Amino acid sequence: MSERLQPGDTAPAFTLPDADGNEISLADHKGRKVIVYFYPAALTPGCTKQACDFTDNLDVLAAAGYDVIGVSPDKPEKLAKFREKENLKVTLVGDPDKKVLEAYGAFGEKKLYGKVVTGVIRSTVVVDEEGKVEHAFYNVKATGHVAKIIRDLGI
Repeated sequence: MSERLQPGDTAPAFTLPDADGNEISLADHKGRKVIVYFYPAALTPGCTKQACDFTDNLDVLAAAGYDVIGVSPDKPEKLAKFREKENLKVTLVGDPDKKVLEAYGAFGEKKLYGKVVTGVIRSTVVVDEEGKVEHAFYNVKATGHVAKIIRDLGI
């Protein structure tokens, strides 16, 4: 079970391929706040709802100085399909070996339909301009989560 991040922790650095196979690094966003959200799988109902919510609110978040990066264990080809099918505007990156998911505490045991399984824990980590964790939300709901983040961040 990976450790969950706490406010004040240094956000683990990462470089992952996006839907087009380009390398995206957290370091590329230094000087801006970044909302890094972790979701189990592209093209599934809950993850689609969450990605669409982030896309619908991207202008509001960007105007408040936030970039958004979605991380899942999917390969770039699947992310590209997801982006095209749902018209997503958020940056989606793939972490097939789950190293970044584990570093952020977003992979481990969770309850699914009453059973304990190992998998992606739907989570969101807000990273400040200096690369420090500002907020860390774990076991979030796909529906209504973006609205809650906007409220919690006072946007």
